[in-house]
Formats: sequence, structure tokens, C-alpha cells
Amino acid sequence: MTHWFHRNPLKATAPVTFNYYGVAAGPAASKICSDLRSSRARLLELFTDLSCTPEMMKNASDSYFSLLQGFINSLDESTQESKLRYIQNFKWTDTLQGQVPSAQQDAVFELISMGFNVALWYTKYASRLAGKENITEDEAKEVHRSLKIAAGIFKHLKESHIPKLITPAEKGRDLEARLLEAYVVQCQAEAQEVTIARAIELKHAPGLIAALAYETANFYQKADHTLSSLEPAYSAKWRKYLHLKMCFYTAYAYCYHGQTLLASDKCGEAIRSLQEAEKFYAKAEALCKEYGETKGPGPTVKPSGHLFFRKLGNLVKNTLEKCQRENGFIYFQKIPTEAPQLELKANYGLVEPVPFEFPPTSAQWTPDTLAAFDLTKRPKDDSTKPKPEEVVKPVKEPDIKPQKDTGCYIS
Repeated sequence: MTHWFHRNPLKATAPVTFNYYGVAAGPAASKICSDLRSSRARLLELFTDLSCTPEMMKNASDSYFSLLQGFINSLDESTQESKLRYIQNFKWTDTLQGQVPSAQQDAVFELISMGFNVALWYTKYASRLAGKENITEDEAKEVHRSLKIAAGIFKHLKESHIPKLITPAEKGRDLEARLLEAYVVQCQAEAQEVTIARAIELKHAPGLIAALAYETANFYQKADHTLSSLEPAYSAKWRKYLHLKMCFYTAYAYCYHGQTLLASDKCGEAIRSLQEAEKFYAKAEALCKEYGETKGPGPTVKPSGHLFFRKLGNLVKNTLEKCQRENGFIYFQKIPTEAPQLELKANYGLVEPVPFEFPPTSAQWTPDTLAAFDLTKRPKDDSTKPKPEEVVKPVKEPDIKPQKDTGCYIS
């Protein structure tokens, strides 16, 4: 499944020194500022390090987030926020809207933005791993789990932290609820793709495969609809990808549903189901071409060049021809004018996000350490707000070369 998943770019951010001269007094406070600076820099480095593993990512992100929590939460675990929440200005770009950053003087904005990038990293890690030649069963499970972890992070940000922002996100920005929901649903859909590939390889019942494909197509349709009110200039490419995947898995659903109908001696209905599969597969092919020609954020993937994609076309064609032969020799059933309604519900294999929580506040934060930060010592002209036109350099992401496509999508 080399380059099978569309990925938007990582968010970029301006450097943060955490230097509070005159404000942070004493070695403990200085040590926290130093550790925040180094742990943030380390986490940003790992986002583009191809040798980074999920364990390395978790350790690095936990290290930074546990220190950052001291800028957000009170140490007595009350609902009161930390006095340091608004001490630092943070700047982040968005995945869809170029390099002019959004900025907020709010540590919660930093927590959400960095958490968003961690979730993006898991999706990119899953995509790279899925692109390996002759992927093993354990690696396929890792792809599946990474996508569920990413979905869990996006979901947690949307439900638990976005409401805490003082300044709501503007339309089309990453921290807007619609975008986060689209990312959650896309991750769930892509994880279910792994389940479907596994079910096909193990020759599970066509009814189960059809139901899983139908549920996956619905996920892609939901993600697409979530983005429907955004400006086409920055959302069209992503939406083309979501739409083509919806058509592709609808074709899968009709194809395997046709096999189920044929096994039940409903050959006429089976032929009609396969004809519908043929129609949706042709739509998916056309959308692949449109997707390739659409400008927008993220590198262009080539689903139609995949053996996994082409195999479905052959399967639909061969199964339809078989049904037509059987109907001409045995069944002599009338072919319905209307396609069968796909009211399929999968009882197994449906993906739920892995629940996520940020780590607790670091033990380095004590009442004495917090007291060592004296906000009355801040300079009077502390103008940390950026100019609107200030540009943050984009993240230089590694270029992953496609490996030979064996069509071997699980093992």
C-alpha cells in the first residue's frame, strides 16, 4: 500500500526560548525553563526523523507535555488555572492554510497544537509502514494501532481542550472542530481499510467484508461532508481523496454483497449489485485522475496505480461475468432495475479511537518552583505578539520514495 493514504503537511511553529529573565528566579525555575526548551526542540526534531518509533514519540511527547502542564493547571488539582498560562506567545501554521501562522498567548493553544502534530506524526508513521514492501502481520497491526491512536488524540483535543481556548479558531484552521472531526473519521476509515485487507486475505465471509467496506465508505463520506463548507482553494484536494475512497469502498461493498446474493441463489439481484460495483469503481478511477490534477496541501498519492486498487476492478469484472453465465445457464432470473439497498451492519472489525490523555504535571513542578516565577517582574514593554504577516518556515518533511508494489497488503 505504498503512498495509498493522503497526508496533509505537518504544522510548523516558531522557536520558543522559554527565557524569562527576571521572572524565573532560582535554579529550579531555570531548570524547568531549560528542560521545556530542550524537550520542545527534541519533539520537533522527531517529527521528521525517519528512525523515530512510537515508543520514542510517546516518551518525547510525554516529557514535554508533562512540563507544559505546569503552565496550564494549578498544582493543587483544582479547577483554577496556572498563573503562567498566558506568559508566552506561541505561533503555529495550519495544515491547510499555508505558512502565515495563527498566534495565541496561551499555553493551552501550544498544548493543542503540539498534540495535533503528534497525532499527524502517527498517521504519517502508519502511512510509511503501510508502504513497506512485503509488510508483515505485526507491522500491519502497528499501522492499525497507530491510526487508532491518532484518532484518539484528535478526538481528545476536540472534546476536552478546544473548548478551553480563550480565542476560538477561525474557519478552516486546524483547531476548528470540523477539521478535527474530519481527521478523527479519516483515521478510523483508514484503520478499517487494514481490517478489510486482513479479512479478504483470510477469506472471511463475503457478508462481513461487504459490511466492513460499506461502513468504511460511510466514514469517508462523513469526513468529506464535514469539510464541505470550507474554501475549495485549500480543501478540494483532500476532499477528492475522501470522495474517491468512498466510491472505492462502496464498489467493494456492492461486489462482496453480490457474492452473498449469488450464494443465496439470488442471481438476478447479484448481477445488479455487481453492475453497481462496476459503476462505483469507474467513479473511483475518474476521481483518482481528478485528485491527481487538483492543487492543494500535501503530496499527491496514486491509489489507482496500486495493485490493491486494480485487483478490485478485476474482481468486479470476473464476478459479474460469472453471475451472468450462471443466470444464463441455471437461474434465468430477471435483473432488477434498482440497485439493492446496502443496509449492512458489521458486527466485527469496526474501529474505535484509542482513548488518549495528556500526562500529569511533571514532578519538577512544586509550589516552591511555581512561586519562583514572579510575574510582577515582567518588562513593561513585553510586546510578544507577532505581526500578522510574519511567516514561519514550513517543516521540511522527508521524501519517501515508493517501494515496489507487490499488492501484498498485509503480509
